Amino acid sequence: MRVGRGLSRSSSRPLARSSVPWLYLAPALVVLGGLLLYPVYQLGLISFFQYTQAQVSGGQPTTFEGLANYREIFSDSQFWQVLLATVLFAAACVVSTLSVGCALAVLLTRVRALPRLALMLAALGAWATPAVTGSTVWLLLFDPDFGPVNRVLGLGDHSWTYGRLSAFLLVLLEVVWCSFPFVMVTVYAGIRAVPAEVLEAASLDGASQLRVWRSVLAPMLRPILVVVTIQSVIWDFKVFTQIYVMTNGGGIAGQNLTLNVYAYQQAFASSQYSLGSAIGIVMLLILLAVTLVYLRLLRRQGEEL
Repeated sequence: MRVGRGLSRSSSRPLARSSVPWLYLAPALVVLGGLLLYPVYQLGLISFFQYTQAQVSGGQPTTFEGLANYREIFSDSQFWQVLLATVLFAAACVVSTLSVGCALAVLLTRVRALPRLALMLAALGAWATPAVTGSTVWLLLFDPDFGPVNRVLGLGDHSWTYGRLSAFLLVLLEVVWCSFPFVMVTVYAGIRAVPAEVLEAASLDGASQLRVWRSVLAPMLRPILVVVTIQSVIWDFKVFTQIYVMTNGGGIAGQNLTLNVYAYQQAFASSQYSLGSAIGIVMLLILLAVTLVYLRLLRRQGEEL
């Protein structure tokens, strides 16, 4: 009997220890559940009904439509064009943000204290700038009449927001400008945690800076890179403010629409709240799928290593 009791007590200890982190996370999970799960539930609920301005004002009853809203958006060729543009634009933003952020993080480890402090303050200033303010400032910098960029480059009165690709490029530059500080600071903190002996051994072996990053730093910083990549994918895929402000609501004839702006136009400009909700649910499912696939691939690579 004593042996059985001892085994039961010892077996219950790991279970109790594994539940301790969840107890600490419980308050945050409750708050996040109230702030995220309930709005997502309401969004999904509206997407299955006919919900327009007539239903909002009470002029017509709300009717259940099932998957009719999803069939409508999937049969719309504009939705697929906007989805493709959103994926390509988000991919370009993620790659550019990670490249700039990681390069500057490595640079921070190579410069002296004063330049490092100046770069950190400048980056944090860009990070702290509200999206509306930053977008307006970039529009002024690239203004065809009064902007200094055209004068320096000798482009005359060239309008960056007139062409589709140039408008997307301008928005991409602003998104990278306000997003790279998060990557830079996070990766820099991870680099500082790497033992100095490892980097010294790599340099003694004659490895170049690119080889040190690819063969030493990147594998050791994989958990951090996973976090910043997923965060960048989520942020850049649902960019709204920069596109809306800098292209005046999606560009000429909607040439610079992304899914977030497209959902906004359907929901509020056209008062098709159910269609806008359906687009929002599709965006949520796409982001969840991308995140799960990315995490699974990284886990498989870690097991192989």
